[in-house]
Amino acid sequence: MKEKKATLIEEFKRYFRVELVTTQSQEKQAYRVRYRVYCEEFNYEATDLFPEEMEVDEFDEQSLHCLIIHKATGRAAGCVRLVPANEKHEGGLLPLEKFCKDSLDMELINSLDIERNTVCEISRLAVDTAFRRRPGETATRFGGPDSIDCTKQEQRTFSLIALSAFLAGGALTYITDKTNVFAMMEPFLPRMLKRTGIAFDRVGSDTDYHGIRAPYFVTTQAVMDNIQPDIKEMYEWVYQQIEVDYINKFK
Repeated sequence: MKEKKATLIEEFKRYFRVELVTTQSQEKQAYRVRYRVYCEEFNYEATDLFPEEMEVDEFDEQSLHCLIIHKATGRAAGCVRLVPANEKHEGGLLPLEKFCKDSLDMELINSLDIERNTVCEISRLAVDTAFRRRPGETATRFGGPDSIDCTKQEQRTFSLIALSAFLAGGALTYITDKTNVFAMMEPFLPRMLKRTGIAFDRVGSDTDYHGIRAPYFVTTQAVMDNIQPDIKEMYEWVYQQIEVDYINKFK
């Protein structure tokens, strides 16, 4: 089992790369993935709110964004962002504090006794529709063609796109010292992450926010202490790519 998973990870590295968003062109790629997923596919947001077909919100300006890029096509397969708790933006609130306050167990969260300047939220993790489409499906729900021309071997690696996006968010928490991490997650994501050794603690109740989600918390150190060896190797590969981009942009 371990050997097979490691092989799949090695294959993933052949077909994809991870980028920290540092240009407007990359920003547009991330926002377009989000539009396709959140607006067109799942109808979480109305398409007419975004005439340029890019889903954006008030937290994007203060956030760091990452892309998962399919090497052969140059297409963004997935995206994620890290939102720091910043007093200069939105009164210092994280997205889940602004939009999902009633779902938070504040007694539990306050008991964590964490410093506010170390807090962040990983959010807007999305995998582009074309990279989740079953083999043979070549049309979108609106009738237009939408397929990736690739081998079956390559297509097997698509299952790691969501994990690589989460690991990119995790790398950003370490690079920026925002190591107390919140996330609003759909039920599948904490289950998927737990299989890799990454166990989030639930800190509230289900709520309908871009689908049914619940608030979770984890520290970067807890992730590093418990992550499986093969996934840690993947994390280090992700980290190295993002660190180079971060140093070139901000140092």
